[in-house]
Amino acid sequence: MSDITIYHNPACGTSRNTLALIRNSGAEPVVIYYLDTPPSRETLQGIIDAMGTGVRALLRKNTEPYEQLGLASARFSDDQLLNAMMDYPTLINRPIVVTPLGTKLCRPSEVVLDILPDPQQGPFTKEDGEVVTGPDAKRIKPQQS
Repeated sequence: MSDITIYHNPACGTSRNTLALIRNSGAEPVVIYYLDTPPSRETLQGIIDAMGTGVRALLRKNTEPYEQLGLASARFSDDQLLNAMMDYPTLINRPIVVTPLGTKLCRPSEVVLDILPDPQQGPFTKEDGEVVTGPDAKRIKPQQS
């Protein structure tokens, strides 16, 4: 059984790139299609605790329920936000990756490199053409403009 789990949405390019980066390290993760099989409230709370970021940091803002429910308002407690995520899994931002080295929301996808136990095994280019690792499998840092 893999010691890496990804909460994945195959319709999301960032999620697909993250999964591909995990596989480029030689690992085959447990893939949880969280829209079909949402995490339990306890699991989601555990993920948030492991990330150390708070509930709001995992809340996906560019989705219809976010606007309809008025979740931008500070009046919502963490419990209320968790309830909304349970009712509308599309509110859970993704991809979330859990490894022995940590738990992160991998946006952008190369954030996953910080928590993968094994290095990349070859070059990697994201779907949009951005090169993440070169021919030597070493990470290429984006140039600052």
